Amino acid sequence: MAVKFFAVLDTNVLVSAMFTGNPSSNPRQILDLVFEGIITPLFNKEIIEEYTEVLSRDKFPFKPDDVSFVLDALKSIGIDPGRTSVDNTEFPDPKDIVFYEVALSKEGSFLVTGNTKHFPKEPIVVTPAEMLEIIKKFNA
Repeated sequence: MAVKFFAVLDTNVLVSAMFTGNPSSNPRQILDLVFEGIITPLFNKEIIEEYTEVLSRDKFPFKPDDVSFVLDALKSIGIDPGRTSVDNTEFPDPKDIVFYEVALSKEGSFLVTGNTKHFPKEPIVVTPAEMLEIIKKFNA
């Protein structure tokens, strides 16, 4: 039986996963692992609102039905673990704090992002490639 993981997906991972036509890309593999049940996405209302706003931007070629499908799937597969406040932590973009705090709310979870420099240097903050390596290591 495969080891399962909990992770907050940064918006840039979803955008990359949906944008690429390459099923071997790391962000796409992360999203596929969500659909396969290996990764349980963590979110809260603010994260879903950001996903919705960003994925619906005119600059992206995403069809509204595709955006709805992905968001509905994330909401039905994932969980809202709450939010653990952090103090004295600097974030280049204050809108990123919620992603980090939701990841901290579930023990053993990860924050998967393409922008690790936007978050504290913590072992829970990983790139899609690093997350794939962690999953591979535990499910070898």
